[in-house]
Amino acid sequence: MIQVERVPRIWKRAYLLLCLWYFVNFSVSAILEWQLVTPYSFVFWNALYLFEALVLSIPLIMLYANFLFRFQPYIQISGHVAGALVYFFLMGSLSYYLEDYLEGYIHYENWKAHMLGLLRWNGLQFQNQYIIIVAVFYVIRYFQGLQHKDHEKAELAVKNREMQLSLLKSQINPHFLFNTLNSINMLVGSNKEEARKVITQLSDIFRYALDSHGDNKVKLIHELDFIDNYIRIQQVRFGNRLKYVKQIDPTCLSITVPPMILQPLVENSVKYGIAPKEDGGTITVIVKRFKKMIYFEVKDDGLGSNAKKVMDGTSSGVGMKNTDQRLRSSFGPGHGLRIRSDEWGYSVSFFIPVPEEDKETNIFTDLLQKEKSVA
Repeated sequence: MIQVERVPRIWKRAYLLLCLWYFVNFSVSAILEWQLVTPYSFVFWNALYLFEALVLSIPLIMLYANFLFRFQPYIQISGHVAGALVYFFLMGSLSYYLEDYLEGYIHYENWKAHMLGLLRWNGLQFQNQYIIIVAVFYVIRYFQGLQHKDHEKAELAVKNREMQLSLLKSQINPHFLFNTLNSINMLVGSNKEEARKVITQLSDIFRYALDSHGDNKVKLIHELDFIDNYIRIQQVRFGNRLKYVKQIDPTCLSITVPPMILQPLVENSVKYGIAPKEDGGTITVIVKRFKKMIYFEVKDDGLGSNAKKVMDGTSSGVGMKNTDQRLRSSFGPGHGLRIRSDEWGYSVSFFIPVPEEDKETNIFTDLLQKEKSVA
């Protein structure tokens, strides 16, 4: 009983449906034979016994098919050909016993004649029974395989989201926190008001990071506010050596982007472009709309190709590499980071398609621009 409970519901339903189908099939056949060929009651008893044998055979055939399923296709085909022959001989012999043996035809020649007679026409029903049962088994296994693949994809997606969230929250460089706390410590003695501002900005940064999730996109204006807070804190440390310029298309402020997508790029510029340079430099963030695409660029006039390291902006090993993977995962292989480095500075850029929810706004903006040009 416990073993039966462990059988998946789909196999139980398939078994019951097959039994119901063959019950109708045997009932109709018996009635037709009784009315048209043999008007005796034993026709119904013979049909009932054959039906009972079939009911017992269905789970055995499915278990046999399940056994063969682990082998190569050619072995499965050979195994089922042999299985169909064995099933034919067993059911044919039972049919002989019910129809001929009990009537006194007990010799080998009688059995042989009965079996040959089944090969001509009636016996085809036995092969059909075996084939139908096996076909049902393979159809179920096929759809179970599809469900298993979907389940695996769903599990991988969940794990990927968990990994992205973990990496996302670890993107705040521990050195950045350490340096910020040192800056706050220095400001407390000299400028308490400025220290309060830095503490507020730092809390906003961590609140934004903790509230960010891999699948939940944020508006660009909020992402830029996060970058502004990050830069202001860095400016406390670097002073006039760090300058910050934004060139943002106003029509792009409402679009949605993956959270903290720009932070590793800016941090990379601060850490490897501006910080090592004696006279510092300027970090520029550019966002522009090109028809159905949004262009992002973070560039600096720091050390550029002379920097010791430019591919990863955090000590935790994520940073730009994680950003590149997130972009490719979210928007496709063609939307990864494009990096340009020379002696005059460093630039990282990428494109993303205009989000679906922003397309209507985009159309409205285009109409306004056309009206202005006409005026």
